[in-house]
Amino acid sequence: MRTIFLVFLGVMILAPGALFAQNQLPVFAGNVESISRKEKSALIQAEHAVAEIYACSPTILRFRINRTEPKEDFSYAVIQPLALFFRDLIEYNDSAILLTDSLQIFIYKKPMRFSVRNMKGEVISEDYQTLPVSWSGTEVSTYRKLFPDEKFLGLGEKTGNLDKRGNAYENWNSDVPAYAINHDPLYQTIPFFIGVHDRLTYGIFLDNAFRTKFNFGASTDEQFSSFSAMDGEMNYYFFGATGVSAIIRDYTWLTGRMPMPPYWSLGYQQCRWSYFPESQVLGIAQQFRDKQIPCDVLYLDIDYMDSYKIFTWNKEKFPQPKSMVDKLNGMGFHLVTIVDPGIKVEKGYFAYDEGVANDYFAKYPDGSNYISSVWPGRCHFPDFTKEKVRKWWGASFSRLTDPGVEGFWNDMNEPSTWGQNIPNIVQFDFEGRKGSITEAHNLYGLEMSRATFEGTKSLLKGKRPFVLTRAGYAGIQRFSAVWTGDNDATDDHMLLSARMVTGLGLSGVSFTGPDVGGFMGNPSEQLYTRWMSLGVYTPFFRNHSAWDTKSKEPWSFGLNVESMVKEMIMPRYRLLPYIYAGMNQSAVSGLPMARSLAINYTFDEKVYWRIYQNEFLFGDNLLIVPVSCNQLAAKVYLPRGGWYRLSSGEFYKGNAEVTVDAPLNDLPVFVQSSGIIPMQSDIQYTDQKPSAVMDLHVYNGDQPNTFIYYEDDGLTYQFETGQYFRRTITFDPEKKLIIFSKAEGTFPSKFTSMRLILHAFNEVSAVRSEGKEYSLQIKSSKERTVEIPAGSGEMIFSY
Repeated sequence: MRTIFLVFLGVMILAPGALFAQNQLPVFAGNVESISRKEKSALIQAEHAVAEIYACSPTILRFRINRTEPKEDFSYAVIQPLALFFRDLIEYNDSAILLTDSLQIFIYKKPMRFSVRNMKGEVISEDYQTLPVSWSGTEVSTYRKLFPDEKFLGLGEKTGNLDKRGNAYENWNSDVPAYAINHDPLYQTIPFFIGVHDRLTYGIFLDNAFRTKFNFGASTDEQFSSFSAMDGEMNYYFFGATGVSAIIRDYTWLTGRMPMPPYWSLGYQQCRWSYFPESQVLGIAQQFRDKQIPCDVLYLDIDYMDSYKIFTWNKEKFPQPKSMVDKLNGMGFHLVTIVDPGIKVEKGYFAYDEGVANDYFAKYPDGSNYISSVWPGRCHFPDFTKEKVRKWWGASFSRLTDPGVEGFWNDMNEPSTWGQNIPNIVQFDFEGRKGSITEAHNLYGLEMSRATFEGTKSLLKGKRPFVLTRAGYAGIQRFSAVWTGDNDATDDHMLLSARMVTGLGLSGVSFTGPDVGGFMGNPSEQLYTRWMSLGVYTPFFRNHSAWDTKSKEPWSFGLNVESMVKEMIMPRYRLLPYIYAGMNQSAVSGLPMARSLAINYTFDEKVYWRIYQNEFLFGDNLLIVPVSCNQLAAKVYLPRGGWYRLSSGEFYKGNAEVTVDAPLNDLPVFVQSSGIIPMQSDIQYTDQKPSAVMDLHVYNGDQPNTFIYYEDDGLTYQFETGQYFRRTITFDPEKKLIIFSKAEGTFPSKFTSMRLILHAFNEVSAVRSEGKEYSLQIKSSKERTVEIPAGSGEMIFSY
């Protein structure tokens, strides 16, 4: 969120672990000496390495390679136990084959190399033929054959193009304000990528929290790709399911899926560094209500605290926090407060005293607590790799939850300190395993977010907390939403944010978004307006700005911009039934809400073209086209099928490049033919009840389509015991039917009837169900409507 710039002329300061072992000849694994079968794995002994291969499922493999046989097995990311799914092990003179129901693993003996093939015998991915696993000092590397048409997707929060071929990336969580659009690394480490070639797909997750590198063919003469870790094991999972969506499902099965968020967190959120005092916060809230601009969430940045000390309130600026929160709640607002990990060194401050007394902080080798400076001054840093520290941290949130805070914003958790150079010797507990910051660094944000989520979930007594983080590691989706850090108010950052959000989605993180409008710098009226229109179709929709920039509330740019932005935010609230169902899909299957076109149209070359790579799907049925602020017409690629412009209903054939108008008040958004979009009436905030009539939009097409509609109370975990409402809505154009399945669950829908809105059904005058005819009203040449009962039983309408 915030960073102090320290510049030392003539001195280059390297981050910890920046230098890998040098001036050492690499040691290669060598030839295989023996292959044997253990209880849950195949064990391969080579001249200079020991490898174990596990089958976690028929389509998920684990490769674990060390210099000697490993003794411990621990991961903060993986939540599934290992199981044996090998069907057979067949050994030959120069090779061996392991079989699952879906994959063949060829083990070559001279030298030790691995090749994964499908049951047709097609090579999905394999080690490069002359380069087995190697070690240079502690750095361990794997080299992979690079296929001529191979593309690389994912790696989480990364800059650059959708297809990352020809580039190299590094994972080391870093505080980088106003980062360049090609800067690497950034705040998150998700060492998981998806490969695509020859109409085949695969995924690889390198579960190693040390600094890691991924080279997707950069400087290798198009011969091989590679990935490496500064220390630790060559420990990676291979995903061999067919299709990108299936790989994401498998990856999120392994590392966990997002929990259902509180419904209010899907509304518009307003933030600034900083809103204070209390009167300004309440004044901002009142302005939203007076101007009838929908909004659900306000934020308090670091200035709400007493001298920036975590879990405290500034008694002058916020003398009665509970009274303030009660007033905000009364206006339909929820409050989110920032939390940073640094604990001020100050006797008498409860967090310091308890941390010192109970051994909660990261340490130097001599046992003294590590100290570095950040916002409060000299600070200690909690060791979140200890369970007791996570529990203490979580329980400390009572000082925020007691006054009514429901959202918790984890910042500066790369971890970031002034100077950005924590010594490599700083030690962490790792649940008793012991280790240093070189391994803990990339895990710090994950475990801080975990402690925040688990603690606040307990304190809120059945209500869902909203947790947001800047830093994280693989598996972060289990605990927190993610925002893409301290961006800049430029067109390039706005367009990059679309790729970063979909990149996180490809990596299992669905609830994500940027600082809309740009955290740093001052956007023009045009850029602010365009970015707000794009934010409507971003899962996490928050406007944020730095202390030294122009305010970015919707009314800050004049009446014309205010009017346009208001008209943009309102459709976000109409779309909440569609969005909430999409987030449930993420929680159930791992599929992201904001989807790179590479998920649905993996082998369509045009989706990777730079002119079209920013386009994405928002849920199952909406196609979003990000457009720069001065671009009033846009060249758009529409994939196969048919597409309707959301704003006008105009139809376009798919598999085509078209030029469309893109005025500031009409971002190009398209609905796929046969698309199903549930909407609701206008509301000002999510706690406000919409009309009891749901608008169900169905767009004509020649392909069948289904949409899984979902509701629950949006606040508690009662859905886990069956208190939800889920039904499948099917459009079958061949049989001319619209079918509503019997509803699952015990939760009563908030909608008692539906307005069926049919788009481009020009020859249809009525729909029929159980002998009753419902006449359609012609609203326009492209739209016809009829009100039908909602019910919970199966309903079949013919037309």
